[in-house]
Amino acid sequence: MSRIRVLIADDHAVVRAGLRMLIGTQPDMEVVGEAADGPETLLKTRAARPDVVVLDLSMPGPRSTLTIERLVRLEPSPRILILTMHDDPAYFRSAFMAGATGYVVKDAADVEVLTAIRVVHRGRTFSDLTRSHDPAPGHSATPTRQGRPAAGGRKLLSRREAEVLRLLAQGHTHQEVADQLVLSIKTVETYRKRLHEKLDLKSRAQLFRFAFESGLLDRDPALPNDQ
Repeated sequence: MSRIRVLIADDHAVVRAGLRMLIGTQPDMEVVGEAADGPETLLKTRAARPDVVVLDLSMPGPRSTLTIERLVRLEPSPRILILTMHDDPAYFRSAFMAGATGYVVKDAADVEVLTAIRVVHRGRTFSDLTRSHDPAPGHSATPTRQGRPAAGGRKLLSRREAEVLRLLAQGHTHQEVADQLVLSIKTVETYRKRLHEKLDLKSRAQLFRFAFESGLLDRDPALPNDQ
């Protein structure tokens, strides 16, 4: 199996080290380079030819949108996943207009970052901006499992629906879900439609957040007993 080649671009060495360790634990990924500013990112990308560049928006040098625009003009062109401290739709819009295809805030869970890398590598888009941007005073905008609606919503799902949701949230395509569960693509599409209707979720990022909050992305999740 060919591995996803990842380049990490962040001006903080500790962030790069943490991402390098995280990605290094994945059998389908490898880190092929690191950079600490925009010009170095372009230089290292030309040399290493990564599949995905994980890019911080606040590095020294030219503005980040210019770096993104230059990256996507390279041949071959990498997919750009933004990993940033900015949980603001304005930053998200400017990054995507420049050519990014993924956007994750730095307080996201490790599994969310890894899922985002896999999703953008497959040519899809990923954004975790599904959280509230105006939390009540004294409350964090970052979701946690305790006391979240997802715990109750999970009880609405059959075992097969939970299995389909888990695989989709991990970034698998409909074909990959069908192959793993021995289903037809049409059946998987039917399950996905049912999930959207049951849980009132509109995007893959919302599916991911629900799956994460309800524990379906744990190493050994407890699935419903019914089929």
